[in-house]
Amino acid sequence: MARKALKLASWTSMALAASGIYLYSNKYLDPNDFGAVRVGRAVATTAVISYDYLTSLKSVPYGSEEYLQLRSKVHLRSARRLCELCCANRGTFIKVGQHLGALDYLLPEEYTSTLKVLHSQAPQSSMQEIRQVIREDLGKEIHDLFQSFDDTPLGTASLAQVHKAVLHDGRTVAVKVQHPKVRAQSSKDILLMEVLVLAVKQLFPEFEFMWLVDEAKKNLPLELDFLNEGRNAEKVSQMLKHFDFLKVPRIHWDLSTERVLLMEFVDGGQVNDRDYMERNKIDVNEVRSRAQGCCAGERAWSRLPRKCLCVQISRHLGKMYSEMIFVNGFVHCDPHPGNVLVRKHPSTGKAEIVLLDHGLYQVLTEEFRLNYCHLWQSLIWTDMKRVKEYSQRLGAGDLYPLFACMLTARSWDSVNRGISQAPVTATEDLEIRNNAANYLPQISHLLNHVPRQMLLILKTNDLLRGIEAALGTRASASSFLNMSRCCIRALAEHKKKNTCSFFRRTQISFSEAFNLWQINLHELILRVKGLKLANRVLALICWLFPAPL
Repeated sequence: MARKALKLASWTSMALAASGIYLYSNKYLDPNDFGAVRVGRAVATTAVISYDYLTSLKSVPYGSEEYLQLRSKVHLRSARRLCELCCANRGTFIKVGQHLGALDYLLPEEYTSTLKVLHSQAPQSSMQEIRQVIREDLGKEIHDLFQSFDDTPLGTASLAQVHKAVLHDGRTVAVKVQHPKVRAQSSKDILLMEVLVLAVKQLFPEFEFMWLVDEAKKNLPLELDFLNEGRNAEKVSQMLKHFDFLKVPRIHWDLSTERVLLMEFVDGGQVNDRDYMERNKIDVNEVRSRAQGCCAGERAWSRLPRKCLCVQISRHLGKMYSEMIFVNGFVHCDPHPGNVLVRKHPSTGKAEIVLLDHGLYQVLTEEFRLNYCHLWQSLIWTDMKRVKEYSQRLGAGDLYPLFACMLTARSWDSVNRGISQAPVTATEDLEIRNNAANYLPQISHLLNHVPRQMLLILKTNDLLRGIEAALGTRASASSFLNMSRCCIRALAEHKKKNTCSFFRRTQISFSEAFNLWQINLHELILRVKGLKLANRVLALICWLFPAPL
């Protein structure tokens, strides 16, 4: 009997092993899809990271030079482990990892720089899986719907991938298809993250990252609904239609579902691709006009830094997001470089921004939006009493100096002197990053107490600053003046809406017009000064490097 039982067990094991190998080789089975594998990997990684922090820093005096160096190494090891976990578990883990990687000046640099690679390491679904999703959602095969369909995706993200296709009527479209397993795994993944964050908090009471789990729990279902994304795209296109430099691809509703989104195909280069902008001469005219009158203007132009090419793009982004945040309270919250393209307008030849991926938007309440307007006005005009008042209205409490630094990405000293008075320096940048590591418990506490709307605004601010850094530009006086214009318009509109008196409305309109005129005059003075300086610099370049005869 024992021999028969052993024989039966052997044959059964061999059959199971053969079936497993066959299914795996045919991509029907992926170990990452097993809940036990995903949970085990996440628990093990969390345990290893926690143990590393508990033991590595225990015997070193807190705050010493040795402590800071050792902590940096632990941060780096832990960030790499976390990145490996996100890549292995994919889907929701990559999405949350990308969110963390965007939190510059809120997290230690070791984490943000390591996790940023997740934007380029998203999983790719096979064509078999893509065909299956399209068949299930649209009820037809790919060849019935499209004249041609590129097997290689244009781009792959944590939740979906995009393919270029041509409809039977000849129109070129972009087809966004959701990864088939993401929806089923997302709710379980978020529950797992919630349990792990609570467990880590028991070991490290200052670790308060439940806000991140709460945000994922609220936003992920919206991002997984592509019909919601289509509605957001149409809303923002209508809302910002007065900006001739903005392009939002049109949605093809007849071939769109919750998991498949068909939209107009728009070509362009990523906003941080400075070589693309230079090759396509984007923004050349604005800067080149300043070189007029120089004996070797063209040659001097060729020697100017390439960052001049990016000034107009940076200004356009600032105008667009100031309008979204301060005036409309409807904010695109995922402006990483893959979602912001630049191109030359086919008709006018001017620089145009193409805004993609409209799944994640933040709708600001009127109270929040107005308080935020007042706060930025106070920061721009260095009214520190009102900075404190409106920071505390937004939940910062006694941590309002830290809150102001997080919003502006400037040191407290720069905030007190005026954020538009001097550009950020490398020394200040380093100081801010060091403070992010030193004040992580306070930052976590603050993020747990500010309104939930503020979290995505902070993420958006950091992503925009990342684009500015890639372009070689940082927020200038001109950018702050554009923000101030939007704040003035928003506050005036609110006052007019809440008064029935014609005289009072007229008074508010005159005050608004006068304040906007003052800003225009101030900007004109700055431009005249800048023009004189630019001409002098170009003249010096021409004198130092005369053009050959």
